[in-house]
Amino acid sequence: MKKMLGTLALILLLGPSVGLLSVAALMNPTAISCSSGSLLVGDIPDSLTAQTRDGRSIALNRQQLTHAATIMTVGGRTAGVGRDGVIIALMAALTESTLRMLANPSAYPESLGFPNDGVGADHDSLGLFQMRHASGWGTVAELMDPEYQVRAFFGGPSGPNGGSPRGLLDVPGWQLLDPGEAAQAVEVSAYPDRYQNYQPVAEAILTELTRMQSDGGSAATAGGPVVPESSRIVFPLPAGTYTNTDSFGPRIDPYTGVLRFHAGSDLAAPMGTPILAIADGIVTFAGQRGTYGGLIVVEHTVSGERVASYYAHMYDHGIHVTEGDTVAAGQHIGDVGSAGKSTGAHLHVEIHPGGANAPAVDAMDWLAAHGAAGLAGADVSIAACRPERTP
Repeated sequence: MKKMLGTLALILLLGPSVGLLSVAALMNPTAISCSSGSLLVGDIPDSLTAQTRDGRSIALNRQQLTHAATIMTVGGRTAGVGRDGVIIALMAALTESTLRMLANPSAYPESLGFPNDGVGADHDSLGLFQMRHASGWGTVAELMDPEYQVRAFFGGPSGPNGGSPRGLLDVPGWQLLDPGEAAQAVEVSAYPDRYQNYQPVAEAILTELTRMQSDGGSAATAGGPVVPESSRIVFPLPAGTYTNTDSFGPRIDPYTGVLRFHAGSDLAAPMGTPILAIADGIVTFAGQRGTYGGLIVVEHTVSGERVASYYAHMYDHGIHVTEGDTVAAGQHIGDVGSAGKSTGAHLHVEIHPGGANAPAVDAMDWLAAHGAAGLAGADVSIAACRPERTP
Protein backbone atom coordinates (compact mmCIF):
# COMPACT_ATOMS: atom_id res chain seq x y z
CA MET A 1 0.00 0.00 0.00
CA LYS A 2 2.85 2.40 0.83
CA LYS A 3 4.44 1.65 -2.53
CA MET A 4 1.15 2.33 -4.32
CA LEU A 5 0.51 5.62 -2.48
CA GLY A 6 4.05 6.76 -3.19
CA THR A 7 3.65 5.98 -6.87
CA LEU A 8 0.37 7.86 -7.09
CA ALA A 9 1.85 10.86 -5.29
CA LEU A 10 4.74 10.97 -7.77
CA ILE A 11 2.29 10.80 -10.69
CA LEU A 12 0.25 13.71 -9.36
CA LEU A 13 3.41 15.80 -9.01
CA LEU A 14 4.10 15.31 -12.72
CA GLY A 15 1.02 17.28 -13.68
CA PRO A 16 -2.71 16.77 -14.18
CA SER A 17 -2.70 15.35 -17.72
CA VAL A 18 0.16 12.93 -17.12
CA GLY A 19 -1.34 11.98 -13.77
CA LEU A 20 -4.74 11.12 -15.19
CA LEU A 21 -3.26 8.97 -17.96
CA SER A 22 -0.81 7.18 -15.68
CA VAL A 23 -3.33 6.48 -12.90
CA ALA A 24 -5.68 4.99 -15.50
CA ALA A 25 -2.87 2.76 -16.74
CA LEU A 26 -1.99 1.66 -13.22
CA MET A 27 -5.56 0.73 -12.40
CA ASN A 28 -6.22 -1.00 -15.74
CA PRO A 29 -4.29 -4.28 -16.19
CA THR A 30 -5.07 -4.30 -19.91
CA ALA A 31 -3.50 -0.89 -20.36
CA ILE A 32 -0.33 -2.11 -18.65
CA SER A 33 0.03 -5.22 -20.79
CA CYS A 34 -0.80 -3.54 -24.10
CA SER A 35 2.49 -1.71 -24.29
CA SER A 36 4.49 -4.84 -23.63
CA GLY A 37 4.35 -6.63 -26.97
CA SER A 38 3.21 -9.98 -28.30
CA LEU A 39 2.68 -13.24 -26.45
CA LEU A 40 2.45 -15.33 -29.62
CA VAL A 41 4.96 -18.18 -29.61
CA GLY A 42 7.20 -18.65 -32.62
CA ASP A 43 9.55 -21.55 -33.28
CA ILE A 44 10.72 -23.19 -30.05
CA PRO A 45 14.52 -23.56 -30.09
CA ASP A 46 16.32 -26.72 -29.00
CA SER A 47 18.06 -24.86 -26.19
CA LEU A 48 18.52 -21.48 -24.55
CA THR A 49 21.15 -20.27 -22.10
CA ALA A 50 20.52 -17.21 -19.94
CA GLN A 51 21.92 -15.65 -16.77
CA THR A 52 20.17 -15.19 -13.47
CA ARG A 53 20.33 -11.86 -11.63
CA ASP A 54 23.23 -13.13 -9.50
CA GLY A 55 25.22 -14.07 -12.61
CA ARG A 56 24.62 -17.82 -12.68
CA SER A 57 24.23 -19.39 -16.12
CA ILE A 58 21.18 -21.59 -16.67
CA ALA A 59 20.70 -23.85 -19.71
CA LEU A 60 17.16 -24.81 -20.76
CA ASN A 61 16.30 -27.61 -23.18
CA ARG A 62 13.47 -27.83 -25.69
CA GLN A 63 11.12 -29.56 -23.24
CA GLN A 64 11.58 -26.82 -20.65
CA LEU A 65 11.03 -24.17 -23.32
CA THR A 66 7.89 -26.00 -24.45
CA HIS A 67 6.53 -25.63 -20.92
CA ALA A 68 7.43 -21.93 -21.12
CA ALA A 69 5.46 -21.73 -24.37
CA THR A 70 2.45 -23.27 -22.59
CA ILE A 71 2.68 -20.54 -19.94
CA MET A 72 2.81 -17.89 -22.65
CA THR A 73 -0.07 -19.37 -24.65
CA VAL A 74 -2.39 -19.73 -21.65
CA GLY A 75 -1.41 -16.25 -20.45
CA GLY A 76 -2.11 -14.82 -23.91
CA ARG A 77 -5.68 -16.08 -23.90
CA THR A 78 -6.46 -15.26 -20.25
CA ALA A 79 -7.97 -11.83 -19.77
CA GLY A 80 -5.92 -9.47 -17.62
CA VAL A 81 -2.64 -11.44 -17.59
CA GLY A 82 -0.61 -9.81 -20.36
CA ARG A 83 3.13 -9.91 -20.72
CA ASP A 84 3.77 -8.81 -17.13
CA GLY A 85 1.73 -11.70 -15.75
CA VAL A 86 3.53 -14.18 -17.99
CA ILE A 87 6.91 -12.92 -16.78
CA ILE A 88 5.79 -13.54 -13.18
CA ALA A 89 4.57 -17.05 -14.01
CA LEU A 90 7.84 -17.88 -15.79
CA MET A 91 9.80 -16.61 -12.78
CA ALA A 92 7.74 -18.81 -10.46
CA ALA A 93 8.08 -21.95 -12.59
CA LEU A 94 11.81 -21.39 -13.08
CA THR A 95 12.29 -21.04 -9.34
CA GLU A 96 10.08 -23.93 -8.27
CA SER A 97 10.92 -26.58 -10.87
CA THR A 98 13.32 -25.10 -13.45
CA LEU A 99 10.37 -25.34 -15.86
CA ARG A 100 9.99 -29.11 -15.41
CA MET A 101 6.89 -31.20 -14.78
CA LEU A 102 8.01 -33.02 -11.64
CA ALA A 103 6.38 -36.16 -10.28
CA ASN A 104 6.59 -36.93 -6.55
CA PRO A 105 6.54 -40.71 -6.01
CA SER A 106 7.27 -40.49 -2.28
CA ALA A 107 4.01 -38.58 -1.71
CA TYR A 108 2.00 -39.79 -4.71
CA PRO A 109 3.35 -42.94 -6.42
CA GLU A 110 0.66 -42.60 -9.08
CA SER A 111 2.22 -39.32 -10.27
CA LEU A 112 4.88 -41.37 -12.07
CA GLY A 113 2.15 -42.70 -14.32
CA PHE A 114 1.70 -39.27 -15.91
CA PRO A 115 4.11 -37.64 -18.42
CA ASN A 116 6.88 -36.01 -16.39
CA ASP A 117 10.36 -34.56 -16.67
CA GLY A 118 11.77 -36.04 -13.49
CA VAL A 119 11.16 -36.47 -9.78
CA GLY A 120 10.82 -33.90 -7.03
CA ALA A 121 10.62 -34.44 -3.29
CA ASP A 122 9.41 -31.16 -1.76
CA HIS A 123 6.67 -32.25 0.68
CA ASP A 124 3.74 -33.32 -1.54
CA SER A 125 4.41 -30.78 -4.32
CA LEU A 126 3.90 -31.56 -8.00
CA GLY A 127 4.52 -30.08 -11.42
CA LEU A 128 5.79 -26.82 -12.83
CA PHE A 129 4.74 -24.61 -9.92
CA GLN A 130 5.16 -27.29 -7.23
CA MET A 131 1.51 -27.08 -6.30
CA ARG A 132 0.17 -29.19 -3.44
CA HIS A 133 -2.91 -31.36 -3.61
CA ALA A 134 -3.27 -31.02 0.19
CA SER A 135 -3.49 -27.23 -0.17
CA GLY A 136 -6.42 -27.48 -2.56
CA TRP A 137 -4.67 -26.75 -5.86
CA GLY A 138 -6.17 -29.80 -7.57
CA THR A 139 -6.11 -33.58 -7.88
CA VAL A 140 -2.92 -35.45 -8.67
CA ALA A 141 -4.12 -35.99 -12.23
CA GLU A 142 -4.92 -32.29 -12.63
CA LEU A 143 -1.61 -31.18 -11.15
CA MET A 144 0.30 -33.44 -13.56
CA ASP A 145 -1.27 -31.52 -16.47
CA PRO A 146 0.95 -28.52 -17.41
CA GLU A 147 -1.92 -26.45 -18.83
CA TYR A 148 -4.05 -27.01 -15.71
CA GLN A 149 -1.18 -25.82 -13.50
CA VAL A 150 -0.74 -22.67 -15.59
CA ARG A 151 -4.47 -21.91 -15.42
CA ALA A 152 -4.39 -22.46 -11.67
CA PHE A 153 -1.38 -20.15 -11.27
CA PHE A 154 -3.13 -17.34 -13.15
CA GLY A 155 -6.48 -17.98 -11.41
CA GLY A 156 -9.10 -15.28 -11.88
CA PRO A 157 -12.65 -15.82 -13.19
CA SER A 158 -11.56 -18.53 -15.65
CA GLY A 159 -9.23 -20.27 -13.19
CA PRO A 160 -10.08 -23.73 -11.83
CA ASN A 161 -9.98 -22.89 -8.11
CA GLY A 162 -12.43 -20.02 -7.74
CA GLY A 163 -9.84 -17.86 -5.95
CA SER A 164 -8.91 -20.42 -3.28
CA PRO A 165 -6.03 -21.02 -3.38
CA ARG A 166 -5.61 -17.70 -5.07
CA GLY A 167 -3.89 -17.28 -8.39
CA LEU A 168 -2.14 -14.18 -9.68
CA LEU A 169 -5.35 -12.52 -10.90
CA ASP A 170 -6.87 -13.03 -7.45
CA VAL A 171 -4.11 -10.94 -5.79
CA PRO A 172 -5.36 -7.33 -5.45
CA GLY A 173 -3.03 -4.85 -7.12
CA TRP A 174 -0.56 -7.49 -8.35
CA GLN A 175 0.41 -5.18 -11.23
CA LEU A 176 1.87 -2.71 -8.71
CA LEU A 177 4.04 -5.29 -6.93
CA ASP A 178 7.61 -6.17 -7.76
CA PRO A 179 7.40 -9.30 -9.99
CA GLY A 180 9.15 -11.36 -7.33
CA GLU A 181 6.67 -10.21 -4.70
CA ALA A 182 3.77 -11.05 -7.01
CA ALA A 183 5.14 -14.57 -7.56
CA GLN A 184 5.51 -15.02 -3.80
CA ALA A 185 1.91 -13.86 -3.27
CA VAL A 186 0.79 -16.92 -5.24
CA GLU A 187 3.44 -19.46 -4.21
CA VAL A 188 3.63 -18.46 -0.50
CA SER A 189 7.15 -19.88 -0.27
CA ALA A 190 9.37 -20.10 2.80
CA TYR A 191 12.04 -18.45 0.61
CA PRO A 192 10.32 -15.39 -0.87
CA ASP A 193 13.46 -13.71 -2.22
CA ARG A 194 14.30 -16.47 -4.70
CA TYR A 195 11.93 -15.41 -7.47
CA GLN A 196 13.58 -12.09 -8.32
CA ASN A 197 16.77 -13.92 -9.24
CA TYR A 198 15.04 -15.50 -12.25
CA GLN A 199 13.51 -12.37 -13.77
CA PRO A 200 16.31 -11.91 -16.37
CA VAL A 201 15.91 -15.55 -17.41
CA ALA A 202 12.13 -15.16 -17.77
CA GLU A 203 12.61 -12.06 -19.91
CA ALA A 204 15.19 -13.86 -22.08
CA ILE A 205 12.77 -16.75 -22.65
CA LEU A 206 9.94 -14.41 -23.61
CA THR A 207 12.19 -12.51 -26.02
CA GLU A 208 13.51 -15.69 -27.65
CA LEU A 209 10.15 -17.43 -28.05
CA THR A 210 8.56 -14.37 -29.69
CA ARG A 211 11.69 -13.33 -31.63
CA MET A 212 10.55 -14.65 -35.02
CA GLN A 213 7.85 -12.00 -35.10
CA SER A 214 10.48 -9.34 -35.72
CA ASP A 215 13.32 -11.16 -37.49
CA GLY A 216 11.51 -13.70 -39.65
CA GLY A 217 11.19 -17.45 -39.53
CA SER A 218 9.75 -20.50 -41.20
CA ALA A 219 6.26 -19.04 -41.15
CA ALA A 220 7.24 -15.85 -42.95
CA THR A 221 5.70 -15.07 -46.30
CA ALA A 222 6.68 -12.31 -48.67
CA GLY A 223 4.77 -9.09 -48.35
CA GLY A 224 3.00 -9.87 -45.05
CA PRO A 225 3.58 -10.03 -41.32
CA VAL A 226 5.42 -12.96 -39.77
CA VAL A 227 2.77 -15.19 -38.20
CA PRO A 228 3.89 -17.95 -35.82
CA GLU A 229 2.43 -21.45 -36.19
CA SER A 230 -0.85 -22.05 -34.36
CA SER A 231 -1.44 -25.54 -32.96
CA ARG A 232 -4.93 -24.79 -31.54
CA ILE A 233 -8.08 -24.22 -33.58
CA VAL A 234 -11.35 -23.12 -31.97
CA PHE A 235 -14.86 -22.43 -33.25
CA PRO A 236 -15.55 -18.70 -33.76
CA LEU A 237 -18.63 -18.58 -31.48
CA PRO A 238 -19.11 -20.12 -28.02
CA ALA A 239 -20.75 -23.52 -27.91
CA GLY A 240 -24.53 -23.46 -27.89
CA THR A 241 -24.91 -19.80 -28.89
CA TYR A 242 -25.52 -20.03 -32.65
CA THR A 243 -27.52 -21.59 -35.48
CA ASN A 244 -26.00 -22.25 -38.91
CA THR A 245 -28.46 -20.40 -41.16
CA ASP A 246 -26.70 -19.96 -44.50
CA SER A 247 -23.91 -22.09 -45.88
CA PHE A 248 -20.99 -21.65 -48.27
CA GLY A 249 -21.77 -21.86 -52.00
CA PRO A 250 -24.46 -20.71 -54.45
CA ARG A 251 -27.60 -19.23 -52.83
CA ILE A 252 -30.45 -16.83 -53.51
CA ASP A 253 -29.29 -13.42 -52.29
CA PRO A 254 -31.76 -12.32 -49.57
CA TYR A 255 -31.50 -8.70 -50.76
CA THR A 256 -31.76 -9.07 -54.57
CA GLY A 257 -33.40 -12.46 -55.02
CA VAL A 258 -30.67 -13.33 -57.54
CA LEU A 259 -28.58 -16.52 -57.43
CA ARG A 260 -25.10 -15.57 -56.20
CA PHE A 261 -22.08 -17.31 -54.68
CA HIS A 262 -21.82 -16.98 -50.88
CA ALA A 263 -18.15 -17.05 -49.80
CA GLY A 264 -18.83 -17.54 -46.10
CA SER A 265 -21.00 -19.27 -43.54
CA ASP A 266 -23.67 -17.34 -41.64
CA LEU A 267 -24.13 -18.20 -37.97
CA ALA A 268 -27.17 -16.57 -36.38
CA ALA A 269 -26.54 -15.58 -32.75
CA PRO A 270 -27.90 -13.04 -30.26
CA MET A 271 -26.64 -9.49 -30.62
CA GLY A 272 -23.40 -9.05 -28.66
CA THR A 273 -22.42 -12.75 -28.63
CA PRO A 274 -18.59 -12.96 -28.33
CA ILE A 275 -16.73 -13.62 -31.59
CA LEU A 276 -13.56 -15.67 -31.06
CA ALA A 277 -10.32 -15.82 -33.05
CA ILE A 278 -10.12 -19.30 -34.58
CA ALA A 279 -6.34 -19.51 -34.04
CA ASP A 280 -3.28 -17.54 -32.95
CA GLY A 281 -2.60 -14.79 -35.44
CA ILE A 282 -2.13 -11.14 -36.36
CA VAL A 283 -4.97 -8.72 -37.15
CA THR A 284 -4.49 -7.30 -40.65
CA PHE A 285 -7.76 -5.37 -40.87
CA ALA A 286 -10.31 -4.11 -38.34
CA GLY A 287 -12.99 -1.63 -39.35
CA GLN A 288 -15.91 -0.99 -41.69
CA ARG A 289 -15.66 -2.47 -45.20
CA GLY A 290 -18.58 -2.22 -47.62
CA THR A 291 -21.21 -4.96 -47.44
CA TYR A 292 -19.25 -6.73 -44.69
CA GLY A 293 -20.05 -3.94 -42.24
CA GLY A 294 -17.62 -4.19 -39.35
CA LEU A 295 -14.92 -6.63 -40.46
CA ILE A 296 -11.93 -8.22 -38.73
CA VAL A 297 -9.34 -10.11 -40.78
CA VAL A 298 -6.77 -12.25 -38.95
CA GLU A 299 -3.80 -13.97 -40.59
CA HIS A 300 -2.70 -17.33 -39.15
CA THR A 301 -0.18 -20.06 -39.90
CA VAL A 302 -1.78 -23.50 -39.67
CA SER A 303 0.17 -26.68 -40.55
CA GLY A 304 2.76 -24.53 -42.28
CA GLU A 305 0.19 -22.71 -44.44
CA ARG A 306 -0.88 -19.08 -44.31
CA VAL A 307 -4.63 -18.87 -43.60
CA ALA A 308 -6.83 -15.79 -43.26
CA SER A 309 -10.07 -15.71 -41.30
CA TYR A 310 -12.78 -13.09 -41.85
CA TYR A 311 -15.39 -12.09 -39.23
CA ALA A 312 -18.13 -9.74 -40.49
CA HIS A 313 -21.20 -7.60 -39.64
CA MET A 314 -19.95 -6.09 -36.37
CA TYR A 315 -20.80 -2.57 -35.30
CA ASP A 316 -17.90 -0.22 -34.51
CA HIS A 317 -18.36 -0.66 -30.74
CA GLY A 318 -18.26 -4.44 -31.23
CA ILE A 319 -14.73 -4.50 -32.67
CA HIS A 320 -12.25 -5.15 -29.87
CA VAL A 321 -8.95 -5.30 -31.79
CA THR A 322 -7.03 -3.04 -34.12
CA GLU A 323 -4.78 -3.68 -37.10
CA GLY A 324 -1.40 -5.05 -35.98
CA ASP A 325 -2.69 -6.65 -32.76
CA THR A 326 -1.67 -10.21 -32.01
CA VAL A 327 -4.44 -12.53 -30.85
CA ALA A 328 -4.59 -16.01 -29.36
CA ALA A 329 -6.88 -18.88 -30.34
CA GLY A 330 -10.21 -18.44 -28.56
CA GLN A 331 -9.63 -14.77 -27.78
CA HIS A 332 -12.75 -12.55 -27.73
CA ILE A 333 -12.07 -10.17 -30.62
CA GLY A 334 -15.53 -8.82 -31.40
CA ASP A 335 -19.29 -8.98 -30.80
CA VAL A 336 -22.00 -10.25 -33.12
CA GLY A 337 -23.86 -7.42 -34.86
CA SER A 338 -25.92 -6.72 -37.97
CA ALA A 339 -23.96 -3.98 -39.75
CA GLY A 340 -23.49 -3.88 -43.52
CA LYS A 341 -25.51 -6.12 -45.81
CA SER A 342 -27.31 -8.06 -43.11
CA THR A 343 -30.89 -9.07 -42.38
CA GLY A 344 -30.34 -9.86 -38.68
CA ALA A 345 -27.75 -10.44 -35.97
CA HIS A 346 -25.23 -13.04 -37.14
CA LEU A 347 -21.58 -13.77 -37.77
CA HIS A 348 -20.47 -14.15 -41.36
CA VAL A 349 -17.21 -16.14 -41.21
CA GLU A 350 -14.84 -16.87 -44.10
CA ILE A 351 -11.69 -19.01 -44.28
CA HIS A 352 -9.07 -18.26 -46.95
CA PRO A 353 -6.22 -20.85 -47.13
CA GLY A 354 -3.28 -19.12 -48.76
CA GLY A 355 -4.03 -15.75 -47.20
CA ALA A 356 -6.51 -12.89 -47.48
CA ASN A 357 -6.23 -12.61 -51.27
CA ALA A 358 -6.73 -16.33 -51.90
CA PRO A 359 -10.17 -17.88 -52.61
CA ALA A 360 -12.38 -18.82 -49.67
CA VAL A 361 -13.30 -22.40 -48.81
CA ASP A 362 -16.24 -23.78 -46.84
CA ALA A 363 -15.53 -22.46 -43.34
CA MET A 364 -17.55 -25.17 -41.57
CA ASP A 365 -15.75 -27.95 -43.45
CA TRP A 366 -12.33 -26.39 -42.79
CA LEU A 367 -13.00 -25.94 -39.07
CA ALA A 368 -14.28 -29.51 -38.75
CA ALA A 369 -11.27 -30.89 -40.65
CA HIS A 370 -8.93 -29.05 -38.26
CA GLY A 371 -10.69 -30.25 -35.10
CA ALA A 372 -12.00 -26.83 -34.04
CA ALA A 373 -12.88 -26.92 -30.35
CA GLY A 374 -16.13 -25.37 -29.17
CA LEU A 375 -15.48 -23.20 -26.12
CA ALA A 376 -17.92 -22.80 -23.25
CA GLY A 377 -18.72 -19.28 -22.08
CA ALA A 378 -16.40 -19.56 -19.05
CA ASP A 379 -13.43 -20.24 -21.34
CA VAL A 380 -13.92 -17.10 -23.41
CA SER A 381 -11.50 -14.27 -22.69
CA ILE A 382 -11.76 -10.65 -23.77
CA ALA A 383 -9.05 -9.33 -26.07
CA ALA A 384 -6.10 -9.19 -23.70
CA CYS A 385 -4.30 -6.28 -25.30
CA ARG A 386 -6.26 -3.57 -27.02
CA PRO A 387 -4.65 -0.14 -27.47
CA GLU A 388 -6.89 2.86 -26.82
CA ARG A 389 -8.42 4.23 -30.02
CA THR A 390 -7.81 7.89 -30.70
CA PRO A 391 -11.00 10.00 -31.00
